[in-house]
Amino acid sequence: MTMTAATDIPRAMPNDEDAHHDAALRQVSILVVDDEPGMRNFLVRTLSPLCKRIEESANAEAASKLLDAQHFDLVILDNVMPGQSGLDWLAEQRRVGFFSEVILMTAYADLDTAIHALRVGATDLVLKPFRSNQLLNAVRRSIDQRLLRRENSLLKHELSFDGKAARGRLLGRSPRIETVRNALEKVARLPTPVLLTGESGTGKEIAARTLHAMSDRGDKPFVPINCANISAEGVASDLFGDIGPDTKHKDGLLLLASGGTLFLDEVVELPLAVQATLLRVIEDNRIRPVGSDREVPLNLRFVCATNADLEKAVAEGRFRKDLYHRINVMGLHMPALRERVGDIAELAELFMDGLSRELGVNRLPLTEAVTRKLARYEWPGNVRELRNLIERSLILGEFPPEFASDEAVVDEEPVESLHAVERRHIMAILEASGGNRAEAARRLGVSRKTIDRKCAMWNV
Repeated sequence: MTMTAATDIPRAMPNDEDAHHDAALRQVSILVVDDEPGMRNFLVRTLSPLCKRIEESANAEAASKLLDAQHFDLVILDNVMPGQSGLDWLAEQRRVGFFSEVILMTAYADLDTAIHALRVGATDLVLKPFRSNQLLNAVRRSIDQRLLRRENSLLKHELSFDGKAARGRLLGRSPRIETVRNALEKVARLPTPVLLTGESGTGKEIAARTLHAMSDRGDKPFVPINCANISAEGVASDLFGDIGPDTKHKDGLLLLASGGTLFLDEVVELPLAVQATLLRVIEDNRIRPVGSDREVPLNLRFVCATNADLEKAVAEGRFRKDLYHRINVMGLHMPALRERVGDIAELAELFMDGLSRELGVNRLPLTEAVTRKLARYEWPGNVRELRNLIERSLILGEFPPEFASDEAVVDEEPVESLHAVERRHIMAILEASGGNRAEAARRLGVSRKTIDRKCAMWNV
């Protein structure tokens, strides 16, 4: 094919669907491999205004060196070249680590070539001579297939993720939760790693999703991983990917999350060898899939979480000290529900509204007596336990006896000591007053000295 045959044909005007695809194309890096200078020049001039970056190579050897140095999302590859055919080169590259989509250009559209191209992992095949719009359609199809595989893999992971995925926003207006919310707003648009600590059920994943939504990554993937539920044998492959023994490779969860946020829950459970690899990934923003000779660039925000004492784990040799300091650049502690008593009524109302609609059942009345009992309970399971209680009560059509508003039931159940009720009430008012003792005293109708004396007695 001569250069004239291709360039004399005008480009087709893009429609709305093409414009949508071209928005994705603007994020793509392309490598053109062809021994004909005219064809390379044509492809570069056609695609360079549409893509993020494009480079060219005259032969397979030069193309290999470019792939060793940097990553390309798409390779447009001529099959017939001096020295080594495009398909033989592609098969060789798959074995050492090749993570690009491939469009094969060929003048011979025989069945054997097409089958061979599919076996070595070509995404599409374009027959020479071709029009510019035929090439652009092949590029768009390749990008679509890449995005579709990614979406399917992420959906499959989300469905297999342990438990019901956390949804919604960070709720509550207490000073403790406002402190967390303000810190998330400050760090949201930065690439800084965030470490969320706190008891189980305090909403660490909700906080991570809130951070993701606040950031400029909100339209990109949020990928949660429970490190305690990944097998020790397959954890490296699951996280970093695996090129496998054949031409098919497995994209790891980090690569699937690229551009978005990776949430590593129970990060303390990662094996030490994987901790070392994760540290390098965070430091270099690159991963090397299992069995690969090449690295792949990443663009990720890392959010880690644990209910364990990481400093103790470091002292015991179960967690790397250097990784701990790297992920703890911005550490946020999620308060227990008993430390934000003022939020319980709001949380209960929101759970009641949402879950009653989801389950298709009538609300249960959150009377003053019920709310008072909810506020007195210790909530060892925190917000998750409160949500589960509301859901279970809706299913059964009534609250458990210990939370019911029936006064007859109240007379039969053990009553807290007066001192415990007093302390809980004063602490709730103090929290609602932002820790201002004078304001708390005003709301309670007592003197400031009384509040000071109580706080001193309780070592507050």
